[in-house]
Amino acid sequence: MNFGPVTLFLIAVTVLVSWQAFEKPKLLGRLILWPPAIDRHKQYDRLIGHGFIHADWQHLIFNMITLFFFGAGIERAFAPYIGPVGFLLFYVSAILVAILPTYLRHRHDPNYRSLGASGAVSAVLFASILINPWQLLLVLFIPMPAIIFGICYIGYSIWMDKRGGDNINHSAHLWGAGYGMLFTVIMEPRIIGVFLDRLMSPSF
Repeated sequence: MNFGPVTLFLIAVTVLVSWQAFEKPKLLGRLILWPPAIDRHKQYDRLIGHGFIHADWQHLIFNMITLFFFGAGIERAFAPYIGPVGFLLFYVSAILVAILPTYLRHRHDPNYRSLGASGAVSAVLFASILINPWQLLLVLFIPMPAIIFGICYIGYSIWMDKRGGDNINHSAHLWGAGYGMLFTVIMEPRIIGVFLDRLMSPSF
């Protein structure tokens, strides 16, 4: 099995930086998305840095397991078009694109903070769903077609983004998912036809 060197590199860096941030609160405080620090002090690196730190080990492991299982496949699928460096830039740009609406919404809120790779991981996951909508995912150990999971995930994220109150940045999940699909279509417009053909021909 080809695990994908860039995917493994991203996982290793994220685990290392997150682990260091767990041990060093000052590092977490410097990397976390805190909008006033960007708006007032021009610390634009936080728009990327927040994607490499996590709230706890459970948060980190969940994101990295998802990236591990879907990242290598997307890395291989993207390779003929943009190569390994292109896939790396896709992932990093997904961190940025997924968080920008959140930053703009909360840019003057000193009490708001966000962290985690979920936006970029959502971009990878939904690029995978676009390429293979009927692949089976294990959701709480229950097999589920990717397209069904995707629909439920988007619906739940929209609902929770409006409701709020759970300290999860559902907006980043939504924008990351949208970016992953849009990037894939721009890179290879024929994927729309492939997606529709596969959607009409379920296979498990």
